[in-house]
Amino acid sequence: MPHNFAETPHRRFNPLLCEWVLVSPHRTQRPWQGQIEAVQPETAVAYDPTCYMCPGNTRANGAKNPEYKTSLVFDNDFPALRPETPDDTLEDGLLLARSEAGICRVVCFSPRHDLTLSRMEPAAIREIVDVWAAQYAGLGALKNIRHVQIFENRGAMMGCSNPHPHGQIWATSSIPNVVERELNSFVFQRMTHNRCLLCDYLAQEENARERLVGENADFVALVPFWAVWPFETIIVSRRHAGSLAELSPAERDSLADLLKRLTTRYDRLFDAPFPYSMGFHQSPTDDAAHPEWHLHAHFYPPLLRSATVRKFMVGFEMLGSPQRDLSAEQAAERLRAAKET
Repeated sequence: MPHNFAETPHRRFNPLLCEWVLVSPHRTQRPWQGQIEAVQPETAVAYDPTCYMCPGNTRANGAKNPEYKTSLVFDNDFPALRPETPDDTLEDGLLLARSEAGICRVVCFSPRHDLTLSRMEPAAIREIVDVWAAQYAGLGALKNIRHVQIFENRGAMMGCSNPHPHGQIWATSSIPNVVERELNSFVFQRMTHNRCLLCDYLAQEENARERLVGENADFVALVPFWAVWPFETIIVSRRHAGSLAELSPAERDSLADLLKRLTTRYDRLFDAPFPYSMGFHQSPTDDAAHPEWHLHAHFYPPLLRSATVRKFMVGFEMLGSPQRDLSAEQAAERLRAAKET
């Protein structure tokens, strides 16, 4: 990394989305007099009788949860997508709309109301990895499902409506915008160089080791060179696999291990419950072969410099290009310094 890039404004290219990110490392010293967020207290009870995700409780639609002991998957009571949506199109000059069918599910990670991925044992997280893999395979096999998005919103700051440890799955009849852009980049790299974009990128990052946060035999967690969010990370499989369903038992163990270690570092960073949005990007399920796709997961945490100062996308970022003050190297250094226990 050229020395002046550590102190002067510059742009970094994101090869996954084919867009530029403006980096302004000199701005990290500016005083902050903006909005201060209240720190959300940790949930202290293992069971909440008012929680619609706890075992044995009744949900909003009247369904009663079983007394589950590990994880629970159910169709979202308030889904953003419905499988029975009729096929329809609106075309009126420049106005174009198409109906979108899909399935939305909730995955409760644990019967305990007071846990997070960072506080779960690796064996329990491994069970969630198996659930994710099975849901991807099952939903992706449906005729009208072209993409399966597995994600978690953690914390009220990220719009999470319930503190019970859980994630969501949205299976859609179209390929979402960001995934389609990544797909185009993967395809371009394979067609022009006959190589995998993320295989090459991971090899370069492992050689530099500036932005690595954690690793094991099968996965690497790092702050991407082009990161936008202050402590954004990406988890990449060492082996060229397209989805969670393709992982071996040992690789699933490794993923569970690194998920726990990374989320623990996040919690340790500001000694507070750390909010984020996390999601896996897997091969589309559109009945086409996708040998170019490489499994990875994105973590987007909004905290900027403390547990009370949040990063918003405003101004130039909404009207021009993404921008960040904290460099990827600085963020990785701070994450590496955070404990994994």
